[in-house]
Amino acid sequence: MVKKIKNSDMTEAKNSKVAVIDFSAVWCGPCKMLEPVLEELSEEMAEQITFFSADVDNNMELAQQFRIMNIPALVVLKDGEQVGMTVGFQPKEELKNYLDQYC
Repeated sequence: MVKKIKNSDMTEAKNSKVAVIDFSAVWCGPCKMLEPVLEELSEEMAEQITFFSADVDNNMELAQQFRIMNIPALVVLKDGEQVGMTVGFQPKEELKNYLDQYC
């Protein structure tokens, strides 16, 4: 399950061993395409990674903090520190291979 971040509250994400934050928006086509992929990965990788979603329109401060210029953008945190970032849609297997390096 992908958990929603509200009011730029990163507490749970920063306390996770490994967290992926999906920066997206409701009006973004590629974001909509990525949503089901992330849902599947969140089920498959639940033991290793916690998945979050942050709407850039509702969490502007957070998007600025992570210097999000394009969406969808996935930020990877390990022990609360940013260790990776990828931008744009990726197929499930490609994204899984990318995330495996952080587990």
